[in-house]
Amino acid sequence: MVDLKMATLARTTEPRTLPPPSDDKRWRIVSTTMRRHGFAPSALIETLHAAQEAFGFLDDSTLNFVARSLGIPLSKVYGVVTFYSLFRMKPEGEHTCVVCMGTACYIKGASKLISAIEETTGCKPGETTEDKKVSILVARCLGACGIAPAVILDGDVQGNITPAAAQARIEEWMQIGRAHV
Repeated sequence: MVDLKMATLARTTEPRTLPPPSDDKRWRIVSTTMRRHGFAPSALIETLHAAQEAFGFLDDSTLNFVARSLGIPLSKVYGVVTFYSLFRMKPEGEHTCVVCMGTACYIKGASKLISAIEETTGCKPGETTEDKKVSILVARCLGACGIAPAVILDGDVQGNITPAAAQARIEEWMQIGRAHV
């Protein structure tokens, strides 16, 4: 029994000094987060948040580095990233529109919001416009059921939003981008 405890302790305190995927100084932030938690597998979500904050999204090389550094199977890392809607595997646009697809929002017209937004941007949820101006995302629930349907437009929660109002805001974002060209 003591040997098992010692092996576990050695595994969690042993630093994993794997080289990062590149010489980018932002990898120091990710490595510091892992080191602060003793490279423990339980640091996965915090490490992924640090990586996404540093790089803007989580690409394959980032996920591989985190998995190897924390001694976690890559499949588990992918599972966590794809389960939680706040993690992104693609770069986001300059503006983001997150549509709530929770039960209350869905019943009150979230699917109509999605259709209107797709019509305006030419993008489906999870995509970004070609000009990198607008990303369309969906969330399982925003916790704003009392103001359904709800969206988050550039970090600002908007409730009781109509498809026309969502389209107008997104068209404004897209026009701003064209005006500067």
